[in-house]
Amino acid sequence: MQTNTPTNSAEQLESLYGSETFGVKTMKKYLSKDAFRKMMTTIEKGGRLDPTIADEVAQAMMVWAISKGATHYTHWFQPLSEATAEKHDSFVEPDGKGGMICEFTGKSLIQGEPDASSFPSGGIRATFEARGYTAWDPTSPAFIKRTANTATLCIPTAFCSYTGEALDKKTPLLRSMAAVARQATRVLNCFGIEPSVVESNLGAEQEYFLIDRDLYLQRPDLIETGRTLFGCLPPKHQQMEDHYFGSIKERVLEFMAAVDRELWALGVPAKTRHNEVAPGQFELAPLFEPSNVAVDHNVMIMDILERQALKFNLVCLLHEKPYAGVNGSGKHNNWSLSTPELGSLLSPGKTPHSNLLFLTFLASVIRAIDLHADLLRASISKAGNDHRLGAQEAPPAIISIFLGDQLMDIIEQIKHGGAKSSAGKTMMELGVDTLPVLPKDATDRNRTSPFAFTGNKFEFRAVGSSQTCAWPMSILNTIVAETLDEVATKLEPYAGTPEFRAKAMELVTEMVVKHDRVLFNGNGYSEEWVAEAERRGLPHIRTTLEALEVLSRPDTIALFQKYGVLTEAELLARKEIQVESYVKLIDIEAKTCLNMLETIYKPAIAEQMTEICGTVAAIQSAGIRAGLRAATDKAERVGALYDEMLDRTAELASAIEKGCTQAELDCMAAARVTVDTLETIVDADLWPVPTYAEMLNIHSK
Repeated sequence: MQTNTPTNSAEQLESLYGSETFGVKTMKKYLSKDAFRKMMTTIEKGGRLDPTIADEVAQAMMVWAISKGATHYTHWFQPLSEATAEKHDSFVEPDGKGGMICEFTGKSLIQGEPDASSFPSGGIRATFEARGYTAWDPTSPAFIKRTANTATLCIPTAFCSYTGEALDKKTPLLRSMAAVARQATRVLNCFGIEPSVVESNLGAEQEYFLIDRDLYLQRPDLIETGRTLFGCLPPKHQQMEDHYFGSIKERVLEFMAAVDRELWALGVPAKTRHNEVAPGQFELAPLFEPSNVAVDHNVMIMDILERQALKFNLVCLLHEKPYAGVNGSGKHNNWSLSTPELGSLLSPGKTPHSNLLFLTFLASVIRAIDLHADLLRASISKAGNDHRLGAQEAPPAIISIFLGDQLMDIIEQIKHGGAKSSAGKTMMELGVDTLPVLPKDATDRNRTSPFAFTGNKFEFRAVGSSQTCAWPMSILNTIVAETLDEVATKLEPYAGTPEFRAKAMELVTEMVVKHDRVLFNGNGYSEEWVAEAERRGLPHIRTTLEALEVLSRPDTIALFQKYGVLTEAELLARKEIQVESYVKLIDIEAKTCLNMLETIYKPAIAEQMTEICGTVAAIQSAGIRAGLRAATDKAERVGALYDEMLDRTAELASAIEKGCTQAELDCMAAARVTVDTLETIVDADLWPVPTYAEMLNIHSK
């Protein structure tokens, strides 16, 4: 029997991985030993690239890219919008003799000059002030981006204005990584440890929905806004819980396989793929990497998911809540700090109660999250996430920390005089001789927590699926840097002395006692937790506009300035951009909603009324009574809702005219109730758009 199974070998897969990147293997092949050594020093230990090798690196990169079919290069960056940006330049230069040569200099590699006037700047730049610069990030590998007939060399870069302000999402991230590394190194030094480097690490799981492209193109709301503004839940959606980790349909699996192969070629360590809880929802999870590389890779993942989906006549939906009433999509940010010598600094070891280094970093994270829960909440604020947080299985908009039973027990011991024991792993018998005995972890998992400890890292689960991870990670690194700074300052006078361990334990105790209100191991979805969180004084910030207020507070500005992550102007610009983006998006949604009411739903209901009235007239003219009451009743119900739709349309038009964002949201919600009720009454063959029952199911071909 013939199959379509690819004939991969281990060697072929190993050869595929990173083959489309100017990574370590490629650099070693194309660079001299001296240039390669200097590049690796920059990548592994930080610091500026030796400018004497810039031309050699550029030449090698060009030769490699041309061998891959590239004719152009671009400085690939992440402006303060929801997309990446690129301006393509060819390698071709005239030779002055009527011919051409291929040229790429170190200067062109290190610095580019895109027009900055049309990117969001939050007032940092006026429209007529157009000059901006891109700066090469050598720690994130250049890569080849392919379409059907083109190949382009993409060089990851930072983006700044002519006057030096950061106009992108990468620059603050790199600054925050440096800040937390500096402070973590100081703490490690207190323990007598001299790390070669401290890294902020990230593994970003990506959730997404797939929909048949033919159905997508019939939904203006999905096209314009990324979410359905109307639609009823079908009788069966996710309540049977049969989609989660279920058998992956062939069409979807082929799509996933194509995504994996493209990601592997780009050096993205895609590891896990599976069905998620909602029908039509899926997840892709990569392995840990340095945070800036992981952020670049996650942006590439989103791009590849969207591009590959089209090849299978699908559309990938990255919106946090494309369908009301079923699970939304998040982006679980698995974060830790690590050194090459120690691994994760958040690894408890076999006896965490006596692992003072671990307890110091753990307590520091607890303090940072408690002090800056509102700032962390602001990092995940956008219109799509407002619909998701606290709904179905998304974490609530209350920032809390799950530690698990083992660590909570140790915290309680510390609070009451000192930790003396740790619950360890036990063995679990399944009662079947042929099944193995399983080691049982000391701690369960809690998917209801927005910030959960998961073995040797924290999982920030509240990040939205369409967001770049750069901003949440910039804020997390910065707030942890602040606490580590305070810890180091208090411990440095005792470093190397007999009193050190006692002083360190005293500091750990002080932090957990003062900040334990943020610890919660229970059900984050429950109403009881909302009441309990408010009793504890934890902020419950429900909306984006409310959350963003923290960005302009004097203490927030001082925090970012102190650690060199953002200037006051850069921070306030980000707030202004996010507020403006939110208001514009709601306005787009409202106008799309109004257009659908006027041009799609009203004509469909009018046609239904015409048919029903024709039926009533036919029954009456036939002189019979049977069926007249049913037809008249349906006409009355549809007609009443038709009239109600007229009112909803007028209200929404007025809200749009006034430019009132909250009124637009309220009017859209009211219009949805009317239309969704009509969906349950109007004849199926007259309903003008695909329903949830159709859209949530991915068929074979």
